[in-house]
Order: sequence, then C-alpha cells, then structure tokens
Amino acid sequence: MGSLREDANGLADEITALRHAIHREPEIGLDLPKTQQKVLAALDGLPLEVSTGQALSSVTAVLRGARPGKTVLLRGDMDALPVSERSGVSYTSAVPGVMHACGHDTHVAMLAGAARLLSARKSELAGNVIFMFQPGEEGCGGARLMIEEGVLDAAGERPAAAFALHVASEELPGGMFSSRAGPVLAASDALEVTVRGRGGHGSQPFRAADPIPAACEIVTALQTLVTRRFDVFDPVVITVGSLHAGTARNVIPDDANFSGTIRTLSAGNRAIVREAAVNLVHKIAEAHGLSATAEFVEGYPVTVNDPAQVAVAEQVIAAALGAERYVAQRNPDPGSEDFSYVLERVPGAFISLGACPEGVDPDGAPANHSAEAVFDDAVLPDGAAVYAALALHALA
Repeated sequence: MGSLREDANGLADEITALRHAIHREPEIGLDLPKTQQKVLAALDGLPLEVSTGQALSSVTAVLRGARPGKTVLLRGDMDALPVSERSGVSYTSAVPGVMHACGHDTHVAMLAGAARLLSARKSELAGNVIFMFQPGEEGCGGARLMIEEGVLDAAGERPAAAFALHVASEELPGGMFSSRAGPVLAASDALEVTVRGRGGHGSQPFRAADPIPAACEIVTALQTLVTRRFDVFDPVVITVGSLHAGTARNVIPDDANFSGTIRTLSAGNRAIVREAAVNLVHKIAEAHGLSATAEFVEGYPVTVNDPAQVAVAEQVIAAALGAERYVAQRNPDPGSEDFSYVLERVPGAFISLGACPEGVDPDGAPANHSAEAVFDDAVLPDGAAVYAALALHALA
C-alpha cells in the first residue's frame, strides 16, 4: 500500500467515471434515486455498514476500524440545480433544465474515493468513520433530515469531528484548499411581505388606499435599517429580489407583494433583524393607513467552523499535499450551507477546494450555480485523499 496521495491517484479513473455518470443524470431535491443507486454501486464490496434514508434518498455508510476509538463524520452532498447546462463538457447533463452547477457530483466522487481509501486501511483504524451522502442541500435541508433520521448516531456514538469539502469553480485556483475559523458561511432566511390597501382608479388615488408607495418605502427602509442598526463588522445583507403589484398602469391594486433574502453571520444579528424587519414593515404600512403581513421564514443557520478543527485541516492538508496547497480564507462567504446543522452539534470544519480548470483565470471564471460552471476532474484524487487524511488524523 502506498501513500494516501499515491493510492488516491490510482483511483482517479474510477472516481472520475463516477463523477461523470452522476453529472450526466443530475437530480434535484431530496429524491435522488439514480444518484443513490450509483453511490450504492460505488460502495459495493467495501467493508461498510450501509443504510438508506426514509424521508430522502440518502446513503449512510459506517466503516468500523479494527480497534475501538472515536468516530469521525465525512459529508458529501449529492443534489443538482434547476439550471440548463452550457458548460460544454463532454459529459454534459442529459436531463433538460437540470445541472450539477454547484459541483456536488464531485463531492460524491471524492467521498466514495475516501471510502475506498479508508476501507483499505481498516486494520489501521482505531474508531469509526461515518460517510454521509446527502441529498437536498440546495434549499431542502437534507442535512437536518438526515440528522433527524440518525446519521450522527449511525456508528453508535456522536462523532468527535465532522468535515465537508466543497468545490469552487472560481476565485480559488485549482487544487487549493481554504477555510477559516468561526463563521465561514452566512445564515440564509427569507422575508415575505404583503402590503394590503384598497384598489381604485389610477386618476383618483385619494379615493383608494395605494399599497405600492408604501411597499416601495418599506424596501428602501430595509436598506437603511441595515446601515443604522447593525455593526459593519458583523454584517447583515437584505436583498429584495421579487416585487409584484397591479395589472394595469391606471389601476391601483389592492395588494403589493415582495420577498427578499436576509443573510447574517451571527445568531445575535439573526434574531435582531427578524424582529426589526417585521416591525418596520408593520409600522410603515400603518403610517400609510394600510395593513401588512410580514413572515420571516427561517432557512439555514450560520455555518460556524471549530477553530481547533480548522487548524487540524490545515495541518492535514499540508502533510498530505504540501503547505502551499492551503490558504486561509480571510472573510466569511455570504452564501449558506446546511452542513451548518451538523456543525451546530459536532465540532468540525467546512473546507473549500478550488476546482477551476488549468489555464482559466479563477477571478473571471463562471461561478458556482452558473450554467457555464466547469469543475476540473484533476482535483478529485486530492479531495479524496484529504477526506481520508482528515479521518485518519481524527482517529489517530
């Protein structure tokens, strides 16, 4: 048996073929039967205790080492996005309107590769590894559902550490790993608002109760709320991405509706903005003689990395691949992740892996979720090796 890196390179063709097969048949949400079958086939024959989900097509696999010890969890998400692919790759999606635009197919391949690497080292392991193949990361809360179905206790005890890799098609050069201690990704919540007025003729607004000016005032006031109520070094983002009212230019409608996303990087600000935004909506509507409903819809919580586990990840990556392959992430990312539910319960780290193809400028490459996003297969062996190295270190 060679080094982890050598053995991972020996799996390159196998895990690349798995990644391409998943990429060609992408599936959305919690029900991923074809992807699940591909994962089960990839794990077949390994010394794993494999189970599948009830509320979602997840796969949980437990590797028990030759000696007792701690448990570590490795997560790879599996779902795609409702995007029509324009990447131009030879293994492009065969499903109209669906694409692995966030690179989750690479996560599955790397985690399956890690399962093979660690299974070959079963006799060296003191403890257990949980491989968490998760559907429904893209807005469906698949991690929370897997936790409810017992993934954290699959080995009989709560993991001592948990790790997830996530590829990036831009910003990071190909093959570079990056993370940071503390908040690494934002909480993502929604604000759904309806301003209720009284319709009428556009030429006689004084005979109606126009909801549109009030709705517009609320939208701009939400931006002022951010700048006047929150510390710039603990940022809050409110973006109204949808606003609808009326059917004709000379008709005052009864209602105006808008919805937005709210991103926060601390539990404290998340609670404050919830109360403040809802209160602002009601008070401005009331000042216009109108009424309003405002619903704050909770999404994913803040993804918070454990500082000790981030330090471990940096050490492990340096030992496995070289110190030059890790760079500290300076700021949190305003995106969100449901691995946050795992990290609320288990100390761990969410780690980015640059997968920008060689010869492409990472600063100008199409971003994750783009129809033109391309993730380089060359990073798959290194990702598998790092997953495995993290588990070996945690169980050492």
